[in-house]
Amino acid sequence: VALKGMHWLQDNGFVMHVAGRTVWGDTDAQSRSGYEALFAEQGFDIDAQNPEHTLLFPEMDETVEVPEITTSCWNILNKSPDDVMCSSSRMVVKYKGSENLSVLACTLLPYDDQFNLGETLEEAEQAVKLNHPHCAKFCILGGATCSS
Repeated sequence: VALKGMHWLQDNGFVMHVAGRTVWGDTDAQSRSGYEALFAEQGFDIDAQNPEHTLLFPEMDETVEVPEITTSCWNILNKSPDDVMCSSSRMVVKYKGSENLSVLACTLLPYDDQFNLGETLEEAEQAVKLNHPHCAKFCILGGATCSS
């Protein structure tokens, strides 16, 4: 289904960038090579070697402890919660088997209900609590942004 949607986007003139995940034990080069082969096989004009066109996230291990981000931490890091993508961006998805769309705050946590903000963009206009371990590890401390 994802590939079908990507073909539609390409056929209709959209420029595509991809966010994906690496596989445990694979190097960045191995992962990019795999994406490059997929893109070539599908005829997609996406540069798998360019991190701005193919953004790769490591596998996420929820058993690894991460530090809690306090108000003081934000100041030390010279960051604001408003800088994090989920404070202003949303992703609309349709889950397999569901009749309705869902609006999510985070592309990394599509199955965590606390980041499912409802069925409409209007419902999704709400503050997002950055209380998941991946918020600290990837977005705040790691500086990740899916919109890169």
